[in-house]
Amino acid sequence: MLKKFKHWYQRMFQVQDAKYQDVLDIKNHEVHIQNVAYFLAKAQFTDIPEMLGIERAVYGGKTPWDSAAFASELRRQTDRLYLVLRRHDRLLAFIGCTFNDDKSDAHITNIAVVPDFQNRGLGHFLIAIMIKKARQLGLSQVSLEVRLSNVRAQALYQDLGFEKAGIKKGYYFGDHEDAVDMILTTGETRDDDL
Repeated sequence: MLKKFKHWYQRMFQVQDAKYQDVLDIKNHEVHIQNVAYFLAKAQFTDIPEMLGIERAVYGGKTPWDSAAFASELRRQTDRLYLVLRRHDRLLAFIGCTFNDDKSDAHITNIAVVPDFQNRGLGHFLIAIMIKKARQLGLSQVSLEVRLSNVRAQALYQDLGFEKAGIKKGYYFGDHEDAVDMILTTGETRDDDL
């Protein structure tokens, strides 16, 4: 009963555990992925136009999320983490994740890498960060949805330890394509984890 009250109070009054603050606080810094230097940072409102540009490049001119959706997500700093990767001041990739104590789930809401930088480990790196954060927060799983037709992304997720958990019929807005539900149980450790 006390645990339920604590969760309700935190949601109502935007109170964040010190643990969440510490784990979700990312300092902007240089990272190396496959021996190439990139700049990792928390996404800012000023990044939204470039994030939309990446979506257009990845999704054939469409933007599954609009600027209002991204802005809404970035405002919620107590249970969301959005990261961007840059090289020479060009935004190349981003990821978003929501962390839910009640469901013990870290849900990857969005991830995209500009086409000319795909297959260079950027997506793998960003997802591995979210898996690490979920483990640090003691959450039992990381989940995401991926288009049924996106077999390349599904292979990446499976390489990271995700398993197919079901199909969501007509999940995607617009074309109503089915989504594959994928889940990684965080108790499973892998040799290549961060």
